[in-house]
Amino acid sequence: MQTQHSTGTQNKTPLQGTVVAAYGKRFQVELADKKRISCVTRGKKTDLACGDVVTIKLTDKHEGVIETTLPRKTLLYRSNAFKSKMLAANVSQIIIVLATQPSFYEALLNRCLIAAEAANIKALIVLNKCDLADNDNARQKLTLYANLGYQVLSLSATEDISTLRPYLQGEASILVGQSGMGKSTIINALLPDEDVRTREVSHVLDSGKHTTTAAHLYHLDAQSQLIDSPGLQEFGLHHLSTDELEHAFIEFRPFLGKCRFNNCKHLQEPDCAIKDAVAANKISAERLAIYTMLRTEISH
Repeated sequence: MQTQHSTGTQNKTPLQGTVVAAYGKRFQVELADKKRISCVTRGKKTDLACGDVVTIKLTDKHEGVIETTLPRKTLLYRSNAFKSKMLAANVSQIIIVLATQPSFYEALLNRCLIAAEAANIKALIVLNKCDLADNDNARQKLTLYANLGYQVLSLSATEDISTLRPYLQGEASILVGQSGMGKSTIINALLPDEDVRTREVSHVLDSGKHTTTAAHLYHLDAQSQLIDSPGLQEFGLHHLSTDELEHAFIEFRPFLGKCRFNNCKHLQEPDCAIKDAVAANKISAERLAIYTMLRTEISH
């Protein structure tokens, strides 16, 4: 990786770095020597995400233009019928942060899990605020996902973050979840020195505006990175095909291809192996209902 720097205001040699903050049309790129450059893209191209490895050309001592994006190992994004939003590139793990209070949207949890499966990224479900009384309902909801094989971790980020650390080791993780679940508390507990720095960077890059739309990449150690993403209220999956959707339901996989009809939609068709599995309590009716809703959504 090159670390050559500009001797004047211009440098024609491309430098390689990683996008560590994304603010709409402006990106912060970290070079090999940890120097950070505020960058724009050429033209209207803004399809970049935190975690992307890029080449840049300096236009000034601390500013540059992104020239190319290197091939990605993974890409996590969401989409509705009109547009898509990239969340992170080159991550190996998605950490879905839920809380005992306020109550979480189970539909959003399912959408995050499906997006992770479709992108071939492993998922960890974190139930935060377990120090609060009356958390039985939240824990009970997550039994279904633990039984599917998803790792579920209960913690209270304000009291003890140590149980989360082993899951982060050696991973490039992204934290996702709706607002109010405690993602910022988790980040501050893991990286107590980053809070002021993030605010300073936000001010420089975004002229002091609200930066809730910004994503940030943090280094936990030399082998482990953590991306904090803005709070989600929705997670569209319009970029998935119907085949990708059904395969993203991990409990469907043993039964796919065993329906009477090759093009079975698992909706109203007779002799559907998925519906038979629901009747036999091998697949939950709740998950089939979520599949049905999403299939209708992306088909339209």
